[in-house]
Amino acid sequence: MNTREWLTERVARLRQPAPVAVRSTQERLKARLRQREEALSPRAMRQKLDELKAIVDSLVSEVEGGRRAGALMDWYHSASPAHRRDLWLLMSERFVADPAQVKAAQATFSAAVGTPDEAAAEVLYRRATVSPRRRLLQRFSAHPDGIPFLVNLRAEMQPQLKVDKRLLALDVEMEYMFSTWFDVGFLELQRISWDSPASLVEKLIKYEAVHDIRSWDDVKNRLDSDRRCYGFFHPRLPGEPLIFVEVALVNEIASSITPLLDEAAAPADLDRATTAIFYSISNTQTGLRGVSFGDSLIKRVVESLHEEFPRLKTFATLSPIPGLRGWLGKHASAELLEAWDQVAELGERAPLRLALMQWAARYLGSELQDGKPLDAVARFHLGNGARVERLNWAADPSAKGFKQSYGLMVNYLYDPKKLDKNRAALAQSKIPIAPAIKDLLS
Repeated sequence: MNTREWLTERVARLRQPAPVAVRSTQERLKARLRQREEALSPRAMRQKLDELKAIVDSLVSEVEGGRRAGALMDWYHSASPAHRRDLWLLMSERFVADPAQVKAAQATFSAAVGTPDEAAAEVLYRRATVSPRRRLLQRFSAHPDGIPFLVNLRAEMQPQLKVDKRLLALDVEMEYMFSTWFDVGFLELQRISWDSPASLVEKLIKYEAVHDIRSWDDVKNRLDSDRRCYGFFHPRLPGEPLIFVEVALVNEIASSITPLLDEAAAPADLDRATTAIFYSISNTQTGLRGVSFGDSLIKRVVESLHEEFPRLKTFATLSPIPGLRGWLGKHASAELLEAWDQVAELGERAPLRLALMQWAARYLGSELQDGKPLDAVARFHLGNGARVERLNWAADPSAKGFKQSYGLMVNYLYDPKKLDKNRAALAQSKIPIAPAIKDLLS
């Protein structure tokens, strides 16, 4: 680099604006001018903060607080993503518990431990730690559209959590409130059939997360006479399933997804059906991440199915193994990974086929992280009391199945008599597995 080029580069660097430190909402509220990357001006931010405070004003009723929340919701719907993000920051940073009150209540509680005043001191401490943010969310929920608004807001906020930790307080508070508002005691189990409103059937197509629905013929097949589909619904989100499960009624545990999704296949004979296969479970609301419905959904569905079909004796899943291939990429040799890329060419007795099954059995049957199964789907079913029953070769021949697990799928067995026992074993970091899986691990 010659002298002229060196000078040109240095001058260009000098002309570039210096990086600006991110300011907190407290700093922005006291400022006069906004900096780059800040959407709301200090004046506009103070105005929005005043509107939020007016919503939680203790001198107004819940109804009036909800009405004021509705006015802010109207602004939000037409606001830009950057302006919405500034509102999230205000809700997260400006509505916190009073540190002095928390500290004083904590000291009082610590001094009262072991005395007759302990219970009363604990109550005061719990009240002191409750943030005004919780009251703010409650006031939004008083509006007829408040809960759907908050659920959508949290869904929109999710991608920002990884890059802006300041939003975590609001996210955690919303998860806590949603866990209360969406308690299974408030949910209604509904069967979804081909006779359901078209808008509801369209929701199945939109939200199906395991096996994409390809056409109306496909969805009609999944709602045929030998199938059942159930969803959990909340009264404040009418017509919107929170989670739904698709079930096939057959006479044995399914080993492949292909016949279950075959639109040309004749319906199974319900008089011979002894087995219910849960082959797809989909959560629909990103904003309800962390709120668990699956355990209660499966229990309720099993009860409903058994009532309708007393002959049913076996309840099992046919599940994907979404984390298997990624885990193999970190632990198996390059030679094995290259060979498994040609998995379709492996014969029934091929050593490489047995090796893949053994690796999959190890992944599902013995690998834990923080005492929980590595695979997300395994965590769900095993956490509900199921056991790893059987691995199925070439069970999902789709591109997605190959990408996730070289086409392998797994059955998890729900034995109503052993659910508690299986949960107890998992709590001791012992994954419940069937003899067939033990054989692959030996």
